[in-house]
Amino acid sequence: MALSPLFRPVDFAALPGWAADDSTEAFAAFRRSAFHGLAKPYKTGSLGVESSAFAEAYAEARRVENLDSTAARAFFERHFVPALIHGFENRPAELRANGERSGFVTGYYEPEVEAAPARTGQYAVPIFARPDDLVDVDDANRPADMDPYLAFARQTGNGLVEYHDRPAIDGGVLAERGLEIAWLQEKVDLFFIQVQGSARLKMTDGSVRRITYAAKTGQRFTAIGRVLADLGEIPLQRVTMQSIRAWLKAHPGRVDELLHHNRSYVFFKDAELDDPALGPVGAAKVQLTTGRSLAVDRLQHTFGTPFYIDAPSLMAFGRPFRRLMIAQDTGSAIVGPARGDLFAGSGDAAGEIAGVVKASADFYALLPRGLVAR
Repeated sequence: MALSPLFRPVDFAALPGWAADDSTEAFAAFRRSAFHGLAKPYKTGSLGVESSAFAEAYAEARRVENLDSTAARAFFERHFVPALIHGFENRPAELRANGERSGFVTGYYEPEVEAAPARTGQYAVPIFARPDDLVDVDDANRPADMDPYLAFARQTGNGLVEYHDRPAIDGGVLAERGLEIAWLQEKVDLFFIQVQGSARLKMTDGSVRRITYAAKTGQRFTAIGRVLADLGEIPLQRVTMQSIRAWLKAHPGRVDELLHHNRSYVFFKDAELDDPALGPVGAAKVQLTTGRSLAVDRLQHTFGTPFYIDAPSLMAFGRPFRRLMIAQDTGSAIVGPARGDLFAGSGDAAGEIAGVVKASADFYALLPRGLVAR
């Protein structure tokens, strides 16, 4: 597979702030992907970054447990060539203007929410596990009349059909099936857990339980912030997680009306984590690193790829954002070659950061030198 012409190789000296970035945690994140690659190589994305091309870098990363900043930076310079990703079609329309950068970043985090193991009067919103009639769908088993977008379906006696959507599930179609793994107080909390894909549950018995994505119903994701903007409720430039939550709190009678615009519904499972200090397990099957793990379009990019993100207008992390990230997750709203979601960490403080991350950015993929040479 040939490399995409969207990649334009440059020198490391061309990366703004490269020498000032501490690559230590990025190396540690990359090393976790290197060990996962031993068991099952990541699928090569459509832009042609072959997973096999990482073999040499992965092998060295597995041999070295810790590197300081200088050695970590030298490691990436030795094994990779930075390449600017060109492509203006992925940016929101309001940012398509002369002088804007070619990519766009948002943020996500691991929410922390109070939960109960059984339903009570106070805790009445269920978190569901994957139903047994939900099946994966691909070109081999998808019915001819089914939307080709759908990757999940419902098994019935008459074959596969589209799975129940959010309005149907909120209406009780999955009740009485023993799928509830915990109970929350607020439907809005569940919705944002589904958007983020994981959560820390502070159980009423004092324990902490972590859950992660198991599957989804498969319908297209609809951003409710965009819906609010289209309805004239919040100006688009002011749409953040915080402003959406504030609107929902101020309009309790319209919660279902708004949330049901997003028909997609996510199911969860308990997360078995090796290191409680790290984030949840991402789609790349490794635990995420705060400020160093990046969600990308998994159809186009290859997990484990390092990306240098230059977003100088982004100040949510305390300084102009210019740092090395590792592609270790994905999301329904992350579509395009220069589109990313920055993992901000766990808990309310991380949520305050993630909720306001919305910035244009330049994306530099670090491509294996052997792949570029070919």
